[in-house]
Amino acid sequence: MASPPAALRRRVPVWLIPVLWTVALGLWGLSRQNSLWRDEAATWQVAQRSTAETVHLLGNVDVIHGCYYLLMHGLFECFGPGTTTLRLPSVLATAVAAACVAVIGERLAGKQAGLAGGLVLGLLPAVQFYLQEGRPYALVAAGAGISTLLLVTALQGRARTAHWIAYGSAVLACALLNWLSLMILPAHLVTLLWTRAGREVWSRWAVASATATAGALPLVLFSRGQSGQVSWIPPLTWHMLIGPAVLLAIGGLGALLDRPRTGQLSVAAVGLPLLAVPQLGLLGLSLVQPLFLDRYVLFSLLGLALLIGTTVGRAVRAAGTRFPRASVWVLPAVVAVAAVGLLPQSLAKRSPESRVDDVLAIASDVRRMKAPGSAVLFLPAARRDTASVSPDAFSGLRDIALEQSPKDSGTLKGVEADADRIRTAMLAQRRILLVTDAPRVARPVRGARDRTKAAVLEKYFAVVGDQQVRGRRVTVYERRAPAG
Repeated sequence: MASPPAALRRRVPVWLIPVLWTVALGLWGLSRQNSLWRDEAATWQVAQRSTAETVHLLGNVDVIHGCYYLLMHGLFECFGPGTTTLRLPSVLATAVAAACVAVIGERLAGKQAGLAGGLVLGLLPAVQFYLQEGRPYALVAAGAGISTLLLVTALQGRARTAHWIAYGSAVLACALLNWLSLMILPAHLVTLLWTRAGREVWSRWAVASATATAGALPLVLFSRGQSGQVSWIPPLTWHMLIGPAVLLAIGGLGALLDRPRTGQLSVAAVGLPLLAVPQLGLLGLSLVQPLFLDRYVLFSLLGLALLIGTTVGRAVRAAGTRFPRASVWVLPAVVAVAAVGLLPQSLAKRSPESRVDDVLAIASDVRRMKAPGSAVLFLPAARRDTASVSPDAFSGLRDIALEQSPKDSGTLKGVEADADRIRTAMLAQRRILLVTDAPRVARPVRGARDRTKAAVLEKYFAVVGDQQVRGRRVTVYERRAPAG
């Protein structure tokens, strides 16, 4: 008769522990000391717009995130705006991804490999970063995990028509959240080639993939007209290749240790393409148009977690052969050592300083430094996000450059008057608060409007107050007395 602990281990599904572990990691420091950075501020302000206002916005900007914004609008309506509502979907989505990694690993390499892979995913530094991010990338990773699990089910001969419908739906859902996730399809194609999948699997996969791609095609085509949004992404440089090279090296080593064989369904056949193909695909796309940001292929790290988990699982089995009584402690010890080793990174990811800026932090300084009759300027105009997420802090301040509000204009930063009108409005003020970037993250001043703001302030105004906090800066200017 099995002992109670052994019986309990058999009853507990392998995915449950990674789910609880990932949720615990996600809830740890979730508010990041009540900070909110500029990308999350976009989600925050759009989620509080009406559906009609959101549709108006998507016609001009950010259509690639349209489905995510509508989802967050629904959650904000139900639970109210807040950092928990903003970030909890990413925590839960990453937990789903960890569960998928655990189940795939268990099916292909055993329970210890699945458990290790599911636990490893939440510890990866990039995953820890986006685990608590109010953006769609963790949700894409969850969809990628689900679609990959469904593909493995099909390759094991256990799929029905409903599985393929679910597969196509998961791929389409990911694409509607970020269409670059369609790179999971060539990764799955490599898996099919590697495992020499049968004709029926090929035909059903082709139909599901084509249907999902066709469903996402209108979004892909429409978003190309908004490609100016990513014009800030720098071209590829050699140092940008270091991260992908390290990931691929680790993944390749894990695949070799799995002793991959052509025609065999294995962790290597699933995990290595899932890791490598999206990374290499994004690098290739970036040669045509700079697009290389790790968050666009965050889902590829599920492949890395699978490969690392299999290596750890093999070590646990080897330890069990030599030290049967001690083998049960090998995996907890490995995870504990990894968690301690990554603790500095984990703490850093949960600090406000882990992001470029903090949109909320400067609001209290604006409240303190404003005075009756003061005006406010934003340089660049995108820094108006501070007022969008903290409107109370800016009550009583006249936004003298603004011609049309962000909501009315269907934009994130509003529409400003031309440079001459901004200059005239500035010269009519006695006191102006300038909200801008701190010097360490500021970019060169560009555009006639922003150059006019900077030039008029420098020539006609004097600084009487200045405060910088977490990447943002508010400076108070007063009009100089006329010379002579």
